[in-house]
Amino acid sequence: MSSNYEIIARAIREKLQITAYYQGYYREMCPHALGSKNGRQQALFYQFAGESSRGAVLPGATSNWRCIPVDGLTDVTLRPGTWHSAENHSQAQTCVDIIDIEVS
Repeated sequence: MSSNYEIIARAIREKLQITAYYQGYYREMCPHALGSKNGRQQALFYQFAGESSRGAVLPGATSNWRCIPVDGLTDVTLRPGTWHSAENHSQAQTCVDIIDIEVS
C-alpha cells in the first residue's frame, strides 16, 4: 500500500482533514471512504476549500464530492480541524467498489 493510502486511512479513522494537490489544484478535503475500484486504489472525499478544475469550491455545497485515485495525489498532509461533509452523504457512492475503511 502506498503512503498516501495509509495517510488517508488514518484521516478517516481519526476524522482529520487532508491537504493535497490533485491535477495541479490545491485541495482541502475530508476523506469518507477508501478502497478500490477495478483494481485501482481510490478515495471518496468531501472537498471544502481550495481549488478545482470545476472552478470555485463553495463550502457546504452538495456538489463538492470528489472521487480521486490515491496515486494521483501529491503533497498529502494531515491536519486537525472541523470535519466537513454534506447532507447527501447517505446517497450511494460509485467511487469505491471494495471499501477498506469508511467514516462511521
